[in-house]
Formats: sequence, C-alpha cells, structure tokens
Amino acid sequence: MRLGCIGDDFTGSSDLANTLAKGGMRTVQYTGVPDVPAGDDVEAGVVALKSRSIAPADAVAQSLQALEWLRAQGCEQFFFKYCSTFDSTPEGNIGPVADALAEALDAHKVIVCPAFPGTGRSVYQGYLFVKDRLLNESGMQNHPLTPMTDPDLRRWLAPQTRYTVGHIPAATVFAGAGDISRSLEDLHRAGHRHIVVDAIRDEDLFEIGRAAKGLPLVTGGSGVALGLPANFGAVASQVPWSGQSGKSVALSGSCSLATRGQVAHHAGRHPAREIVAADVIEARLTPEEIAAWLVETDGLPLVFSSADPEAVATVQETYGRERSSEALETFFARVAALAVAGGATRVISAGGETSGAVVEGLGLTTLEIGPEIDPGVPALRARRDLVVALKSGNFGAEDFFEKADRVLAGKS
Repeated sequence: MRLGCIGDDFTGSSDLANTLAKGGMRTVQYTGVPDVPAGDDVEAGVVALKSRSIAPADAVAQSLQALEWLRAQGCEQFFFKYCSTFDSTPEGNIGPVADALAEALDAHKVIVCPAFPGTGRSVYQGYLFVKDRLLNESGMQNHPLTPMTDPDLRRWLAPQTRYTVGHIPAATVFAGAGDISRSLEDLHRAGHRHIVVDAIRDEDLFEIGRAAKGLPLVTGGSGVALGLPANFGAVASQVPWSGQSGKSVALSGSCSLATRGQVAHHAGRHPAREIVAADVIEARLTPEEIAAWLVETDGLPLVFSSADPEAVATVQETYGRERSSEALETFFARVAALAVAGGATRVISAGGETSGAVVEGLGLTTLEIGPEIDPGVPALRARRDLVVALKSGNFGAEDFFEKADRVLAGKS
C-alpha cells in the first residue's frame, strides 16, 4: 500500500475511495481499523471511521490507531479526509485530529483544502462556498450536529488547533504547482503548520496534488485527492463493475436541502414512508415493521426521517440531541440488517450518520469500489450478494435514488 487514508465518516470515505479508484489506484475501503494486513495488490487504503461528531479525544485515538495500521502497510503518504463542507465545531474534530496526525508524522506543511468543484464546493480567499452561497448561507448553518456558521476556514479552524493557520490565495494556485510549493515553504518558515489552500476548479486541485508530492500529510475533501494518484504513477481508468440483481431498498436520515429535495422527488414517483423521530424514540414504531414494509413493497421503496430544521430542533429540544440522534441511527441500523436478512440485495443510504449506522448494522468490513453514481458517490460491493450506495447529505442529483439503483443493478 502506498497511500493511506483516514476518513471521518463512511460516506466521505467512499467518496475519497471513488476519486482514487477513478485515478487508477487499486483502492479498498475498510470499515474501522482492520485487524489483518491489506492485500498485496492494494495501492490505496481508506480506513473509514465514524469520528466526525464524537468527543475529540476519542476521534484522535481512533485516527491514530488507523494511522498505526496504515503505517504498518508501508504507506508513503497519508490523507485525512473530512467533509467538503468542513463539518466541525469549535472544539473539533478536524483540528484535533489534524494536529495529532501532523505530530505523529512530523508534518509541518499540512494542506487544508475541502474544495470539491464537482459538487459546488470551492474555497476562495480562505472562504468556503457551496455553489454561489457562502457556507453559512447554504443550509449548513442548520446542521443538527455540526452547524456551520462561519465560512472563513482560517477563523473556524483556529480554535480547534494548537497551531497557527496560513493561507495560499487563488492567484498563487493559478500559477501552478511550483508556486504553491514555494508558498507552502514560505508559510512554514513563517510558523504556520496548517495551510488553507484556495481552489475553485478541478485544475486547481490537480496543481495542489502535484505540489503535495512527498508531503507526509494532506488533509481535505476528496476533491484535493484528484491529483494524488498521478504522483504514484497511476493512470486514470474505468472502474470494473458487475451489477447485482434482486430487491432494492432506500433509507434516508439526512436533513440537508439536497436530500430533502431528493426525498420529495422520489416520494412523488415511488412508495415512501416517513419515520417520525418521536415514534422511534418512544417505541411506537419498530424496525421490524419498517423492514417488513421495505421488503414486501414493490419497486424502490424509501423510508426517511429527513425533516426541515424546525422539526429537527423541536425533537432535539424535547428528547436531547444525543438521545434523538442515537435512537434514529440505531433504528436505521436495525432496519437495514432486517431488510437484508429478508432478501434485500441493493441498499441505498442517504446521510453520513445514517450511512455509518447502516454499515455497522450490516457488519460490513471491506467495500470494493465500483463506478460513480453521482460526483462523490460510488457504487460499492459489500459481499457477493450485496451492493450498497452511501451518499453524503448534500451530494447527488434530484433523481439520485433511481440513478443509484440503476448503477447498482448494472443497468447504467
């Protein structure tokens, strides 16, 4: 293994694995830290953690454990993957994990770049945009776990890290990899360890990737990984895939604007059933009931708890944020497990926390990377008779669920 990656959630990790596989690297995604060595043919390994919203000390411990395993596989460079909307709080977990990894690797010019132009995320003058909106005006300010209320990445990262934060502006990035490398060195000499790098086009990400050659640690969204495979001699290629026949089910727990639009679109054309959080928390609704409905319903049935910010806030005020989130994640994990036990062979999940719960509920440990469904979302083979799609909340076209099912089935 040459490139070792640590993702702070499961959907983001599959997003990164998709980017590396398209770039020509033989890539495998692992759920949690493996207890056995990787295969000899794996060039890039992505260890998917569920560390984005846990206590910072726990996130650091898990990330360092993943780093230890990846180092043992012989990796030459390491990548810390977080969301392209920089999901975090003033306490972490991006800063604490980046600090710990940088210290463990003695890395002193650490690129910070969540940009992903293919999904509308760009960084300009250190500010993060979602399409034509600043991050804090994009809907992310209403995220139930990591509300993003400041688009200035330097200012948002500063309280999370023990180190000062530098910045490389777009004009330098446009000048190419050489200028980026020189600016990284200049900022390092000025005492900065973490360095926010602007990027508004895929071309920028490829130049940042070239400048990252030889750096021990790179951090960012999957976009900045576009330029990394070439540093290892990889050549972009089509990812092989064999579709899976059988029964499809879809689950959504994301409350993002994009997913709510996808849910509304799908519900107008296919069977759909809303999961009311209070019914789950107070045990008026069981996973057995919902799983049976999914398996017995023809077509592509969807169950969803995706609600608007006001409804989410009401649930959290009534039951507490941690209790309500844990109850829904546990519920979706059990529903997924029962649906697969009942015959489902294609599972589509929307939302980072929901997808993490689904992966854990199904006991998935290794995921083979398939073709891209939408930017940042690949098809994944979990077992000989099971394929999945794990979508981050803000990703995907309006007809994502239909499109995902076609790709998983090998029809598109």
